Parts: sequence; structure tokens; C-alpha cells
Amino acid sequence: MKPGHRVILLPLILGAVVLLAGACGEAASASGDDPAPGKDAAGVALDQGAVVIDVRTPEEYAAGHVEGAELIDVQSAEFASQIADLDPEDQYVVYCRSGNRSAAAAAQMTDADLDVLDGGSLDDMLAAGWPGT
Repeated sequence: MKPGHRVILLPLILGAVVLLAGACGEAASASGDDPAPGKDAAGVALDQGAVVIDVRTPEEYAAGHVEGAELIDVQSAEFASQIADLDPEDQYVVYCRSGNRSAAAAAQMTDADLDVLDGGSLDDMLAAGWPGT
């Protein structure tokens, strides 16, 4: 092989390795124990009887929420202390308006050693079968 060919082949080989590693990582996460955030997680949480936490603002909650959902505003200064009071033996599902705040809340709750699923948005929760008010 000519020396110039090595220069061309090395990036191609490295690119193939990166693509294969990425594909393996996606397959591993897709086959993991946790369902995908959103409707999938909301459905699993419904089947398992998880405690529902609405992480939106009080105004959003008042406009409509999942029946029986506890309001713990993730943007509130008291969020950390409120989740610290939750029973670590329970399983939780969190939701918000679009799924962004629920992802942040789920991460904080997981860091606090709580068993939590990210139900995504209110629409995801309702589509999974949770009753709304």
C-alpha cells in the first residue's frame, strides 16, 4: 500500500468505528430497563401504579392536570426540600407541559435516590391513559 493511501484509510476506519460504537450505544439504551421518556414511560408508570407529580407552575396545574397529581414546581426554590420529603419506597412519574421540565425534575429526583420515570408532557400522560381534570 502506498503511504498516501494510509492517510485516506485512517479517517475512514476511525469514522466506521465511531458509527459502530454509536449504533451499539443506541441499541443498548433502547433495550435498557427504563422506558423512553414520554408516553412510553407514562404507560409503564400507569401499569405500575406510580405516584404522579406535576412539576409545572401552580397556574398551569390549576388550568388542568392528571387526576390525583401532586404539584411540586421544579422551578420553585423549595423543589429540593419537597422531593427530600417523598417516600423513597414509592415509584414516581413526573410530567410538565412539553417534557423539558419533567426531564430536569426526573434527573434531580434520581440524584436524590428516588425511583422516577419521566412521563413527558401532560398530553403524553393523557394519551397513556391517565385521567385528567
